[in-house]
Amino acid sequence: MVESSVPTALSIHQVIGLTSGPKLIVLGAVHGNETCGTQAIRRLLQELEQGRLRIERGTLTMVPIANPLAYQLKRRHGDRNLNRNLRVTDAPQDFEDQIANVLCPLLQAHDVLLDLHSFHTPGVPFALIGPRGNRGDLQPFSKADAEEAMALRLGVKRFVEGWLETYAQCVIDRRARGAAASLDYGVGTTEMMRRYGGIAVTLECGQHEHEQAPQVAYDAIRCTLAHLGMVTDTAPEPTDEPEVIRLYQVVDRLHPDDRFSRDWRSFERIKRGDVLAYRHDRTELTADKDGWVVFPNPTAQVDQEWFYLAEPSERLAR
Repeated sequence: MVESSVPTALSIHQVIGLTSGPKLIVLGAVHGNETCGTQAIRRLLQELEQGRLRIERGTLTMVPIANPLAYQLKRRHGDRNLNRNLRVTDAPQDFEDQIANVLCPLLQAHDVLLDLHSFHTPGVPFALIGPRGNRGDLQPFSKADAEEAMALRLGVKRFVEGWLETYAQCVIDRRARGAAASLDYGVGTTEMMRRYGGIAVTLECGQHEHEQAPQVAYDAIRCTLAHLGMVTDTAPEPTDEPEVIRLYQVVDRLHPDDRFSRDWRSFERIKRGDVLAYRHDRTELTADKDGWVVFPNPTAQVDQEWFYLAEPSERLAR
């Protein structure tokens, strides 16, 4: 363990309506330095305690700090990234394994997940959605319509797809160069929720410290509750003119001296041939097509995600 004072419990808050209905779980601080969800959940808990908000039907479960060790350390992870290899294990090897053994059964007991996150560099909020309906081997899914309907009512206009298939290729690439890579790498809260038969959306609410991020997170919770009919609020209309982007490649940092060609912002547009970064041996990494650079992380560790490439998608076109 990285600290002598390691948390020994997970705080979970639940409100059960007297009329049956959907079972919604909301997570904050799956990454410990992403606290907008924590703040939003605490605000909502206060409203529930004061009677200013009432759950009319269904079950609302909220976990304001899903990774208490990472939160305590004020960083992305405790011993490892909780949101990349989430699964139940009989022999926990690290703190995140212990959390997963509690979190996974909790997810399984619910129908809907809203996971609240933030990101490193400046940018606008967006939602990560799962695969289209399919019967494939990687991530078969039959509830894409319900998931899309929820995502379109979270108050954002940008949506990102292609997560797990991009990571599947990342695992192949890592193993080809001899780096350790679990076959389940890339499976996080939303992927696990879909495996359990539910629907799930990750909402990236803005830059970590941006003052509006907690409000974006709070509004999303309220919109989800209204959309599911769990409160008396008027159900929100879907956003108009959604912008959908498909991830197609994740690029790892391979050496501490790998560097960006400049300070990239997430979702900054790029053109084919643009120099994005340099390996430590001065090899140029260039864009292979027009699109976007996503989640650039100048402090990424070796053999971890450095940046993503994305292209336009026609999904959700109306």
